[in-house]
Amino acid sequence: MTAFSSSLLRLLDERGYIHQVTDAAALDALAASQIVPGYIGFDATAPSLHVGSLVQIMLLRRLQQAGHKPIVLMGGGTTKVGDPSGKDESRKMLGAHDIAANIASIRRVFEHFLVFGDGPTDAVMVDNDEWLGKLGYLDMLRTVGPHFTINRMMTFDSVKLRLDREQPLTFLEFNYMILQAYDFRELALRLGCRLQMGGSDQWGNIVNGVELARRMDGAEVYGVTTPLITTADGAKMGKTAAGAVWLNPDMLSAYDYWQFWRNTADADVVRFLKLFTDLPLDRIAELEKLEGAAINEAKIVLANQATIMLHGSDAAASAEATARDTFAGGGAGEDLPTLRVDGEIGLVAALTGLGFAASNGEARRKIGEGAVRLDGVAVTDQALVITVTDPVKLSLGKKKHGLLIG
Repeated sequence: MTAFSSSLLRLLDERGYIHQVTDAAALDALAASQIVPGYIGFDATAPSLHVGSLVQIMLLRRLQQAGHKPIVLMGGGTTKVGDPSGKDESRKMLGAHDIAANIASIRRVFEHFLVFGDGPTDAVMVDNDEWLGKLGYLDMLRTVGPHFTINRMMTFDSVKLRLDREQPLTFLEFNYMILQAYDFRELALRLGCRLQMGGSDQWGNIVNGVELARRMDGAEVYGVTTPLITTADGAKMGKTAAGAVWLNPDMLSAYDYWQFWRNTADADVVRFLKLFTDLPLDRIAELEKLEGAAINEAKIVLANQATIMLHGSDAAASAEATARDTFAGGGAGEDLPTLRVDGEIGLVAALTGLGFAASNGEARRKIGEGAVRLDGVAVTDQALVITVTDPVKLSLGKKKHGLLIG
């Protein structure tokens, strides 16, 4: 670890957030002497962000915890273009109404992690459509275009990877990095923003913004990126076999969210405790000493702390109790996902209805493998029809459980 003088960079360094910094010494001195407004941009392509965005949300939380001002930039304008970074194909184009609805839905997530208001360190949320939507195309080309070269833009990973894979990169997407750079400059002028943060795949976009602010306005602004967050098996954070781990409660229950963290691999627990909880580092160091089956204690702490932050302490306690009842006692906790049935339902339809299988074919395959149980009893009849009067517990493997209720 580097010996930083500012509480901001010390906090980020100690908890494992720092991958690259554009000018660490200058940013450290600035953060030690004044409040630094810093931003991260989020696209509005869905009604919710997922766990893959959580490290960036936590980064804004750390910024505020260190006494600085978080700016949540919603990409109402750039969502109309699409960020090619880390993408294999172009995104579906969304209309203004859908984008606005997504932004309103996503804001509810941030309210769990940040304190919004009018104070000097209170968070604010802004939409880049406020300025990008008003730009005239020719004015944009004349004002900003001369500060970018195609040669340099072709060297950035977001462009190179797509071209290396011989996958289309539209001219619309190619403009994304220019628009993001312009966002940084605009936020610097409007809100005194001095820092942009993001994932490691955003490094090129962030550097563009730093350089554009310096060339156009003589302003010194800075960038910080986080490491690519993957699980111990190399999978991208936020995606599971069952789909995205959404942050909005109407898209994923508190129980399923708790269970996601409880299922963390042993090798990831300590790192995730530092990144995704507010647990003190000395307490994390104690949990790091656990070995063997005792590591499960640390996983429960992680699940509880992460769930409390997003869903509240009551939801976390209820999720833990449901998990304990389900796994240890063999019961059916009240927080299990449920499917209401009008009399009868086929076993295949029940598995897909609970989201345990993505298709009928996958459901039949799981039944054939002997992975499905009804009230704890294995079933292998793919044509089975279940009569539901009292609640029936349906299980897939050891970790997926749900209730069929009449």
